[in-house]
Order: sequence, then C-alpha cells, then structure tokens
Amino acid sequence: MGPGASREAEPADDAASRIYDSRPDAAGDCTADVAVIGGGVIGHGIAFEAGRAGRSVVLIDDAPGSGASWAAAGMLAPVSELHYQEEELLELMLESSRLWPGFAAGIDAGATAPESAAGTGYQRTPTLAVGADAADRRALADLREVQRACGLTVDPLTVREARSREPLLSPGISCAFDIPADHQVDPRLLIARLAGLLGTEGHGSLVRRRAAGLLWDGGAVTGVRLAGGGTIRATETIVANGLGAPGLEGLPDGLALPLRPVYGDILRLRVPAHLRPLVTATVRGMVRGVPVYIVPRQDGTVVIGATQREDGPTDPRAVSAGGVYQLLRDAQQLVPAVAELELLEATARARPGTPDNAPLLGRVAVRGRGGGDIPGLIIATGFFRHGVLLTPAAAAVCRELMDGTADPRWSAFRPDRFSRIPDASGDSPNKEAA
Repeated sequence: MGPGASREAEPADDAASRIYDSRPDAAGDCTADVAVIGGGVIGHGIAFEAGRAGRSVVLIDDAPGSGASWAAAGMLAPVSELHYQEEELLELMLESSRLWPGFAAGIDAGATAPESAAGTGYQRTPTLAVGADAADRRALADLREVQRACGLTVDPLTVREARSREPLLSPGISCAFDIPADHQVDPRLLIARLAGLLGTEGHGSLVRRRAAGLLWDGGAVTGVRLAGGGTIRATETIVANGLGAPGLEGLPDGLALPLRPVYGDILRLRVPAHLRPLVTATVRGMVRGVPVYIVPRQDGTVVIGATQREDGPTDPRAVSAGGVYQLLRDAQQLVPAVAELELLEATARARPGTPDNAPLLGRVAVRGRGGGDIPGLIIATGFFRHGVLLTPAAAAVCRELMDGTADPRWSAFRPDRFSRIPDASGDSPNKEAA
C-alpha cells in the first residue's frame, strides 16, 4: 500500500462534537459583538477571551474542532520550536507560553459541564531533547548555542542522567538535553472544555454553518454572510478559519493571504499497563536528522508525530503509509518499548503555513490615502505548527485590538504584510456596502 492509501477512522469519543451535538445551533440571522469564523483551537480561544471580557460572541464553523486542531499533539514548546532567523516569532511564542498557565486556569475555573471534567490536559512537565547518533548530537548542540544566545535555558544531561529520569529511553541515544520551559496541553480536551464554555453566562453561541463571505457597510466590515443564506451582524469579525480564509468572499481588495497546506501524519497509541508510564516528559528526538516526538497523555496513551509534507494528497485527510512507518521506526529507536504499544489511530491534517512561517495576525490597512485600518476586521490565521502554543497570545492580541490597546510588538505579524493594497485615490473604501 503506497503513501496516502490509508485513511483514519475518527474515534467515537470526540468530546467537542458531543457537546455541540447536544445543543441547538444559534439562529442563522443574529447579532453579536464579535463573530469568529473558524472553530479550531485558535477560534475557540479567541471566542473564550472575548466572552470573558464581556462581549457577546458567535462562533461560525460547520465542523468545529475537526481540522488541524484535532490532529495536533499540543506541545507548548517555544524553546524547542526555535528556528534560525525566526527571532520575532520566538518573542510571540515566549509571550504565549507565559500566558498559558493563567489561560488554562481561566478555562478550568469557568467550566461546569460534566463533559469538561477532564480539564484541558495542561501539564508543566519538562521536555527532553535527545539525539540518536553523532550527527544528531552535533545538530542539537548547535541548536542549543542558538537557543542560549536567545536567553533560553537548555541544560545538557548525560545519557545516564536522562535514563534515570526516563528508564525506557534507549541506552544507545547519543545525547540528551533538559528543556524545563517547554510544556504540553491536550488539544482535544482543550477544545472540548472551550466548547463546554461557549454559551455559558450568555456570552457565546455556535452557528454550525459555513461562512461564505464578509459583510460591508461604509468601508467597515459588519459581519458574516453564511452559505445557504443568513447573516451574522457583528461589530468585530475575526477570520480564524485557517486554510479556508483566502476563500472567503468579500476580503479587502489587494489583501494577499498566502497560505499553503502543510500536511502532517500523527499517531496515537495506548501504553500497556506494565509499561506505564512509557515516558513522563515529552521526548523530542532527532533520528538521522529527522525530528520525531513522543508526548505522554494522562490517560495512558501517547502521541507520536509528526511528519511534514507538501505533496498535496487527493484526500486532504489521507494518512501516508510511509509516514506511519517513519514515525514508528524513529520513535522505536529512541524508546524501544514503542514496539509493544497498541496503535489506536493514525491521523493526518493540513496546517496553514505562510512564506515566513509566522502567523497572519492583526488588522488590515485601508487602501488609498488617509491610512488607518479597516474597522471591524481582524485576521488570525497562518499559525502553521504553532497554533496550540499561540492560542493565548492570539486571543490576547485580538482582545487588545478590539479594546484599542494594540501592542506594537506584534505589528510584524500584520496580515497585510504580503499585500499590495491598491491606491483608490483616497476617496473610496475597500468594499461597498453588502
């Protein structure tokens, strides 16, 4: 069977879907302070933050929680995820990591639904970075120098020290580093918790419909037009539907949202009782130059991921047989007991990447003379492999933009940075009333 020939079987216990299935959708024609297009972790986080700030919120998605967030491992890893020449993104990742404890506590404090009893799965356990061979050791050591130059803490461990902490690590690993600031959350539990909160205290509701386009009036975005008819009128509209954002009708003239799908395969496995815990910390490995990670969950399962490919399969949720083989092979080289685990699920999703791997986050400039930004519109997409990590920061940035207190540090992520907004001689808005 070649790559792309297999397809996942969705687990039946999708908590977010069960919560939404138990509730009536909001009416197709309604008014709110905020309309959020997109029901992934970013959209849910933004809706939660807007709701707890006292705004009424409508979340619009025909299949909430089923996209890239469903597949994500949930590593909160600003240190491990540092890449060369991404220092501005590092600042945003570190800020979001700082926000995570309070964000998770706020979600847990607000939840009362029994479906949310498991919490968000937020854990402040550290991360171990390990290498398989000498070349991997050199690569991780070089990366550590870059991390240290950025003021990040990465402590070397001997193999003996690493195996005293994680006894099931292979004795053949070439190196190990302790990364205390990199943590984890369970995205599926997180979205289920946020779904349980949506609608509480009268702040939010779900419209399980596809957003077709933006509504305009007098040069401002005033809401969302729904596929099949109906509108959501809103003071602020936030576009957070990942790869679907460029397909919305009524985007500002000249606005380029250069998103590309980056596919990834990820596995979920059950650890037999006699092997628990397989690992207590997230293990991020390098095996012959290829990254792999093993993320332990509180329920006795682990997540192993993730491949990265841009081959554009016919079915965007098709799982690559080669990817599954690669993940199991490399994970087993670092933790041989992986061979004894029960494979529960193989999943693939596309993540929205941008040319500079940074998100498209902020307002959009008005075309023509006069400057300023288009009222009523915020873009929040293109989070690539950092969506779960950056959820609190994205939510905070959107709240600050709505409050009129935008932090200038995040202007580098403006969504119009790849655009050429056409000159309209200064006398007409981006769009006419719709």
